[in-house]
Amino acid sequence: MFDLFDPVSASRLSVAPMMDWTDRHCRALHRALSRRVLLYTEMVTSVALVRGGARHLLAFDRAEHPVALQLGGSEPGELAAAARMGADEGYDEINLNVGCPSDRVQSGCFGAVLMRSPELVAECVAGMIAASPVEVTVKCRIGVDEQEPEEVLPDFLARMRAAGVRHVAIHARKAWLQGLSPKENRDVPPLDHDLVLRMKAEFPDLRLSVNGGIASLDQAQRFHDAGLDGVMVGRAAYHAPVDLLGDADRRIFGDDRAAVTGEDAVRAMLLYIDRHLAAGGRLHDVTRHMLGLFAGRPGARSWRHILSEGAHRPGAGRELVLAALGAVEEAGRERAAS
Repeated sequence: MFDLFDPVSASRLSVAPMMDWTDRHCRALHRALSRRVLLYTEMVTSVALVRGGARHLLAFDRAEHPVALQLGGSEPGELAAAARMGADEGYDEINLNVGCPSDRVQSGCFGAVLMRSPELVAECVAGMIAASPVEVTVKCRIGVDEQEPEEVLPDFLARMRAAGVRHVAIHARKAWLQGLSPKENRDVPPLDHDLVLRMKAEFPDLRLSVNGGIASLDQAQRFHDAGLDGVMVGRAAYHAPVDLLGDADRRIFGDDRAAVTGEDAVRAMLLYIDRHLAAGGRLHDVTRHMLGLFAGRPGARSWRHILSEGAHRPGAGRELVLAALGAVEEAGRERAAS
């Protein structure tokens, strides 16, 4: 467990768990940009861990701390065992997914569909808390389908609090389990950030983080100023990581640290890339997460093109990354001279 881990501080800004995105390589990049932001794994199912024996899914680099494990499941005993496994592995937090709307998750009776069964969620988290020496948290939606969020969410939070949960991250959208794809569920249902703010007023003893549609540190700071305990960023942190994470340690956590640039992050990742390749990995495994490092800057298109075209090729390594970085730097010099 991270020696300096403080759950209250760490949750001030976090990067949401995102399937196929927030793997260990993505987390290594995000940690190169911020020492303090709380990182989450992709969702790991309790079935895979407990029945499938897939403990390798819990592997992570100690440099990723502070890092949280997100679990998916709905069987209390199984989730308790999985939470204990995660804590034993060294995660700083164990989070239960009550927000994912995908068909695969619904068929397993976990994720957002559990918003319909708050009593079961409460039983699950109570068992996880009893089994885990590290904090157990919940990530949820404001409701699903025909539910009225103004009624459903307060009841859900009250049950979580009674079960011993102290921190809930709320994706401020409904999930429509029928009729919308997972992608559409990230955009189509309207955001209701004000409801999350009202929940903080109603549950002042709970730590509440808001998630959904947050695209800048300015916006994150406004939520802190309004009284929320934390902000969870998602796709914006993936597509433009420097903008969301490069100056987060100073602006959100108050550290005396200069902003990290895209160039800084690239150079910090070179040794990581070398180790990954030496272990038999492919360059693309890592660089696919780095394509947004220079979003909005001169040379961003060349950076993406060089990595996208070349990282799959046999023998591709740090030289390709440095060539792509050189294209960015040349574009910057040309811009400055014009």
